[in-house]
Amino acid sequence: MNKNDLVSAVATQAGLSKADATKAVDGVFGSITGALQGGGEVRVVGFGTFSVANRKATTGRNPRTGETIQIPASRQPKFKAGKGLKDAVN
Repeated sequence: MNKNDLVSAVATQAGLSKADATKAVDGVFGSITGALQGGGEVRVVGFGTFSVANRKATTGRNPRTGETIQIPASRQPKFKAGKGLKDAVN
């Protein structure tokens, strides 16, 4: 499922126009992104938790040349599925 499929599904289930569903989906994604950028986390009970993990700087190796490279520290988004989502999938 891609974003257009998600918008169509939201429009159908909520009885909204596709334009309104697009605004709603974009609003949800924007809110989650904003919270993560601020260092917070987003918990949706029964669905899961979006959070940010800090990765340390490491030394890697270029697989083509074998040259060692420095991989800088970074912040990575993470998602941990909640019990309701896990139960629905299984």
